[in-house]
Amino acid sequence: MTPTTLKRASLTEQAADAAVDQACRMLRLPTIRGQFPDMADQAAREQMSYRGFLAELLMAECDDRARRRAERRFKAAAFPRQKILRDFDFSANSNIDPAMIHTLAKCEWIKKGMPLCLIGDSGTGKSHLLIGLGTEAAMSGYRVRYTLAAKLVNELVEAADEKQLTKTISRYGRVDLLCIDELGYMELDKRGAELLFQVLTEREEKASVAIASNESFSGWTKTFTDPRLCGAIVDRLTFGGNIIETGSDSYRLAHTKSAQKQ
Repeated sequence: MTPTTLKRASLTEQAADAAVDQACRMLRLPTIRGQFPDMADQAAREQMSYRGFLAELLMAECDDRARRRAERRFKAAAFPRQKILRDFDFSANSNIDPAMIHTLAKCEWIKKGMPLCLIGDSGTGKSHLLIGLGTEAAMSGYRVRYTLAAKLVNELVEAADEKQLTKTISRYGRVDLLCIDELGYMELDKRGAELLFQVLTEREEKASVAIASNESFSGWTKTFTDPRLCGAIVDRLTFGGNIIETGSDSYRLAHTKSAQKQ
């Protein structure tokens, strides 16, 4: 092969690379655009077929898109910290059935729009389970949003004052799973409780709500001072759903005491 032929072949490869780059920009294929040169060289070395090479490119793009979608869903969920079910110490709390948690992690209850209640004292793993199950849902393709009960009520009150309540309730109504943590930690005034009730009503039997509370249902009258409203909220959060009681023995306290002894 003469130098002229080599130069012509090199230019042809450069033109092909430029065409692929431009096409990937137009078609919005960033992964193929970034990996094409290296993957093309590897395909040549391994004498890969055209079909095999095309399949490798498209699979790389699909995998990367799935990863980016999962990252966006996780970011949109607004979890305060990373908590995954794999890290949960089931041996530290005999009240929690691992089989039930693993079943919930399959997200069938979310698909059916069923509620979930995690009830127990502080330090018994409620928030870990709430975030962990929410993370599983986000990774499975569901739209998830995490919030503290007090923060949600404050947001609803501000939205009502600014004539944006309908828009805000609709936004919370669109997610597949709404995780409300620390429900019952503080008393809500009648207006705040009524606004929260509107969010729950918007989602009733359509989309799942998961809550974590340090109060048993009988103690919710401290949070929702109107008995009728309290009963209606409990009804919406329990009908057809799962209730997990995490008990009263604090894992954090036991862990701290054990560390001090050691």
